[in-house]
Amino acid sequence: MTRQKSGFRALPSADQFLLSEAGKGLVAIYGRKLTLNALRARLDVARAAIQAGEDGTALAANLAGQLAADLSDGVRSRLRPVLNLTGTVLHTNLGRAILAEEAIRAAHTAMANPLALEFDLDGGGRGQRDDHLRGLLCELTGAEDATVVNNNAAAVLIVLNTLAAGREAIVSRGELIEIGGAFRMPEIMARAGVRLFEVGTTNRTHPRDYANAITPDTGLILKVHTSNYRIEGFTAEVSAFELAEIARKAGVPLLNDLGSGSLADLSNYGLRREPTVAEAVAEGADLVTFSGDKLLGGPQAGFIVGRRELIAAINNNPMKRALRLDKIRIAALEATLRLYLDPERLAERLPTLRLLARPQAEIRAQAERLAPQIGRMLQPLSFEVAVCDCDSQIGSGALPTEKIPSAGLGLTGAGGDAPDRLSVRLRDLDMPVIGRIHSGALILDLRCLERDIDLISALAGL
Repeated sequence: MTRQKSGFRALPSADQFLLSEAGKGLVAIYGRKLTLNALRARLDVARAAIQAGEDGTALAANLAGQLAADLSDGVRSRLRPVLNLTGTVLHTNLGRAILAEEAIRAAHTAMANPLALEFDLDGGGRGQRDDHLRGLLCELTGAEDATVVNNNAAAVLIVLNTLAAGREAIVSRGELIEIGGAFRMPEIMARAGVRLFEVGTTNRTHPRDYANAITPDTGLILKVHTSNYRIEGFTAEVSAFELAEIARKAGVPLLNDLGSGSLADLSNYGLRREPTVAEAVAEGADLVTFSGDKLLGGPQAGFIVGRRELIAAINNNPMKRALRLDKIRIAALEATLRLYLDPERLAERLPTLRLLARPQAEIRAQAERLAPQIGRMLQPLSFEVAVCDCDSQIGSGALPTEKIPSAGLGLTGAGGDAPDRLSVRLRDLDMPVIGRIHSGALILDLRCLERDIDLISALAGL
């Protein structure tokens, strides 16, 4: 009991600690309120430890260091940069597209300055924020007009609500997709106030299915590009061109939702072709929707391009204000779209395309350079490093069956849980390293690692 009392006496009071040099230093960094709250919590822990038999003098000696660590952890943002070595270039959980330098500079300017966001510099009156993107989108897609909202699900939502609220929207059963976060197309349609009318079957839908379903209560026909899955075998679908003819004859608008959506022909970069937005417009869709932060390589946004009178109706929907973009994303999107006006240098300047187009030979050479040094760094943890071939993927629902030959480092150790144990250690670094576990190894796919030093510096924290 005497030892316990002396242990309690060894602990400083909160006021005593705050007046010490260590306390003053922490208050200068974190402020009095945060420091005091963390100190009280740490003193409570220390008193409980003394009651359990621990040495109070040792706890008091370690108090300042433990409190500093508590405060550092408490103020560190959970939104931390990571090294994406998963092999998924557009990883939804890791923020999808990395922005181009031009977009980053534009966003920084928008954050640091007042902007002519909704101000007409020529006439001196009120302007429209979408005007900064409208001309670029029309030039790049061939559409009559364009508008933008905060993501592609919102784009589909507002189109459905504007053109078909209280009416039916016809869609093939094979296109009733579920997107990330378990959001399903039928549920989005219901929230838009639209009644779903399914046609065809899961694997086969024919032109007559659409034609026979059209009634005076039809608000629109919806075509959904199944970018996040693929049905193969005994299948049939109605092309966007055929569907546009059916819709035009019936006087019903056609919405073609491309999902990921690309402004460039991916086959130019060694990838399988995806329909481009310009092609979807040329095929006759009245409206086309697509994303900004996937294949396009910009910040999160949902684009709507198409007929002028339909875009005007969408912009007049009160929902538009709730879904609009802020000045930072508009600035970054404008800079990103301008890169597409120079297609010869696009892959060089747009990180998404640059990473997707990296040759496997280049990535393997990088793996062979890194393997010896990473091996030495992991040797104290009893892990071995080997160069391995692997497959990358685009991610975010784009070309789900497309595998891109890549290379990386396979990290193996003793015990069946070795990859999981190392994965935890790498996630706990100041710069977390995120790989994937496959066939008893932790694989670090190097496709998205453009600088060797980034991985070396991160692992130095081990």
